[in-house]
Amino acid sequence: MKLINKTVDKDLSGSVTLVPEESEDMWHAYNLITVGDVVRASTIRKVQNESATGSSTSSRIRTTLTICVENIDFDTQACMLRLKGRNIQENQYVKMGAYHTLDLEVNRKFTLTKTEWDSVSLERVDQACDPAQNADVAAVIMQEGLANICLITPNMTLVRAKIEQVIPRKRRGNVQQHEKGMVRFFENVTQGILRHINFDVVKCVLLASPGFVKDNLYEYMFHQAVKLDIKQLLDNKGKFMLIHSSSGFKHSLKEVLSDPAVLVKMADTKATGEVRALEAFYTMLQNEPAKAFYGKKHVEAANEAQAIETLLISDNLFRVQDVDLRKQYVALVDSVREFGGEVKIFSSLHVSGEQLAQLTGLAAILRFPMPELDEDSAGEDEDGGDDRVNGDGGNFYDYDDEEEEEVVVGDEDEEG
Repeated sequence: MKLINKTVDKDLSGSVTLVPEESEDMWHAYNLITVGDVVRASTIRKVQNESATGSSTSSRIRTTLTICVENIDFDTQACMLRLKGRNIQENQYVKMGAYHTLDLEVNRKFTLTKTEWDSVSLERVDQACDPAQNADVAAVIMQEGLANICLITPNMTLVRAKIEQVIPRKRRGNVQQHEKGMVRFFENVTQGILRHINFDVVKCVLLASPGFVKDNLYEYMFHQAVKLDIKQLLDNKGKFMLIHSSSGFKHSLKEVLSDPAVLVKMADTKATGEVRALEAFYTMLQNEPAKAFYGKKHVEAANEAQAIETLLISDNLFRVQDVDLRKQYVALVDSVREFGGEVKIFSSLHVSGEQLAQLTGLAAILRFPMPELDEDSAGEDEDGGDDRVNGDGGNFYDYDDEEEEEVVVGDEDEEG
């Protein structure tokens, strides 16, 4: 993202002019723009002209419109952002108050005006315009007959290709059909890697699978690279890492990113910081539950005691349409930082962000234990039940006062 102009007054009202330079910048724009904001951008409008004789002709004209945003639609796969609202400035082609839809485009500037720029929005602008944020990682999570090719950017986990293929079973005395099926599967995965991974940007490619599937793919891929002189693979052989995973589904990415060898390779990227923070929270929840809390009510109570060492919060919470509720979350972030705590804002499109969403999107690691909060109020939910986390793996149970039956309502290992 390129910053053209930034004008924010002392009362925090003002505008910024930005130019998205790549598709991921649309994710930043989606997090910045909220209902009620004013956006000015170039667009194409269909205009009908009526002549003196009564005949009419229509033409498509590019013009610049300023709308007050009423609806926001973001396509995560195509990284396209569409804004719908009413025109609020005079225009020779569009009447005041007329509805129009703006499609924000790469390499085309737009101006965003807010009545109040809070600290989270200003931080998002700085983060989007920081070129050091582009340390990208690719991952191929697979098992026999299934492969997911993912791109792990600082703010999103995108599945670029999903390859599914039926592999014949091994039969006693005849394994040729199985071997031929695996060769076809490896060929399709190799083509997917070449098609979807830009080695000029990606610094690390993770090959993960149960068993020896990843090893066999690696051996096949570079045997073909030597045989066919595929320089794109040969020149980037050092970027590949082989890691164990429990399955070939996307949710296995969480355990892959938690591997110590991967953490070293991905050092200082935003995605790694999120994974480390979430792992630390789960560890604290199992070993010292009085120092780990989740949910708005309990996290705010811990913050009032200045006890929060690390706050984990999903960017989903800053996209709520309730302005007062958004201000409460912003105030919480500012307060934690003021008291010397660290704030980790998780992307809802990362695997780690999906895990945090299962914990209400808000969690905290405390500096010191607060057992009185755990005993007095942490167990009370809206229907009078008792939410607790068991100590051996993160299953969430609803303990109801009237019923003794335990009902699983969430699982940290559930497929996202």
